[in-house]
Amino acid sequence: MIPLDPLPNLIDQVYARILEAISDRTLEPGQRIRQNELADKLGVSRQPVSHALHLLHRQGLVAESGKRGFEVTQLDPARIRQLYEVRGAIDALAARLAAARAASDAAGRTRLETAFAAGRGIDRNTSLAELIALDVEFHRAIYHLAGNPVIEETMAPQWPHLRRSMATVLSELDYRGSAWAEHADIAGHILRGDAQAAERAALAHAQTAGRLTEERLRAGEEAAA
Repeated sequence: MIPLDPLPNLIDQVYARILEAISDRTLEPGQRIRQNELADKLGVSRQPVSHALHLLHRQGLVAESGKRGFEVTQLDPARIRQLYEVRGAIDALAARLAAARAASDAAGRTRLETAFAAGRGIDRNTSLAELIALDVEFHRAIYHLAGNPVIEETMAPQWPHLRRSMATVLSELDYRGSAWAEHADIAGHILRGDAQAAERAALAHAQTAGRLTEERLRAGEEAAA
């Protein structure tokens, strides 16, 4: 049998750190990634960095660039639109199921209330990385309360791409407030057990986020042309 890799935890940590840097644009789209420099910054050898970059490459978050090099991939507006079309359907289903279970799942209800309260505490000084983490936790709390593990399993591989798209609009101060106003609407319907209203609100939120993200990306492409 082939010996197991002795560094899985370190690779996971390096992967998470690089993913966070890609998500909050510390590493910008198109930026070349130098493995030696990255390893020095993280205080690790090149081995876990190389493993992590190959995982990110498999997910389409980095692309090969030059001899044994990588760069951060660009966000494709059309692909983002398609992603949010799917997310809208899944989020609508999750919100409807969560509303139906809100009265009977005390732990799930508490997780959603806690996630919502944390998000309402943001201000203009909240970092982009924290904004993204709070947004993700709010939606994952809804998935959990929905009680259908297939929802979380289906969305899990999409979160790295969604985190990147979130950075496009959450970097704007105005949208931060409106996003959490929409979250308040969704959470309120779920916690009151209004399944149809929760479903409509979740779908509208995903559609708005997808439209705004696509518009910002296309505007950026035009400006760069």
